[in-house]
Amino acid sequence: MEKENSTIRVSEFVLLGLSQSPEHQRFLFVIFLFIYLATWLGNLTIIITVICDYHLHTPMYFFMANLALMEVSESSITAPKFLQTLLSQHKSISYNSCLIQIFCIHFIGASVIFILVVMAADRYLAIHKPLQYMTIMNWNMCLKIMVIAWTAAFLHGITVMSVVIQLPFCGPNILDNFYCDIPQVVQLACTDTSTVELFIITNNGLIITVVFTGLLISYTVILLKIRNHLSKGKHKAVSTCVAQITVVSLHLISCSFVYDRPFQKFAEDKFVSVIYTMISPVLNPIIYTLRNTEMKSAIRRLAGKVFFSHRGSKM
Repeated sequence: MEKENSTIRVSEFVLLGLSQSPEHQRFLFVIFLFIYLATWLGNLTIIITVICDYHLHTPMYFFMANLALMEVSESSITAPKFLQTLLSQHKSISYNSCLIQIFCIHFIGASVIFILVVMAADRYLAIHKPLQYMTIMNWNMCLKIMVIAWTAAFLHGITVMSVVIQLPFCGPNILDNFYCDIPQVVQLACTDTSTVELFIITNNGLIITVVFTGLLISYTVILLKIRNHLSKGKHKAVSTCVAQITVVSLHLISCSFVYDRPFQKFAEDKFVSVIYTMISPVLNPIIYTLRNTEMKSAIRRLAGKVFFSHRGSKM
């Protein structure tokens, strides 16, 4: 019987989602559709503003626009399928689609982490080496950094997906979540997964913890430098750093909870998954916009241009 089962490979996984109640599902659909649309609106506003406003053609805003692009992508990996299952009786995802979702989550997630590290390094250089800053962080360097970040993130995603491909799945096939990810999928494998769990915890969880600790130390050093040595533009520098610390904490704390522990079910898993995949991408543009006077001014300028252009075309 064991031999027969080992040859069976599941063709799809059933997603239990957040609730089994039809009333709750309709309510959740409205809430998360609004969040998803707000994610697109907020992040696209940042991207378009950075592209259109020459005042924002600096490395800091270039990286911020890239982060916004990644946040839209990250949300789009899980939200469309989640919204579709909330209104459908067919609440499953094919095996191949599940693998693609795992790859995209880890590719985009790693890209976000790399960009957050780069943004911290950018602020460190801007404050500690203001005279050499533009020489070091020229446009060629910015593009090279992003290519390296995307390449490293792509390799990370491929590595994680290749680990899952090697696992046999012969049933059960029920995922107690609204998307596919390593912790839930690995638990369904019909083989010993202790080595895989150790690999993921080391490859994902430990790296996230080290990066998070390093970023907090870096921002502490930057804030001390601002307080003790910077007189001009102090408020702007502090506001930018506080916004970045908030985004870093929101993203990496939720990541740590998911990957930096044994793959066991906790009551908080779905709540943290919602923060990681849906809430964080919509909050990041709000945090950056509200904490950044220059960005708010640029958005107002762009909105004014659009308004007057539209009004002029009517006249």
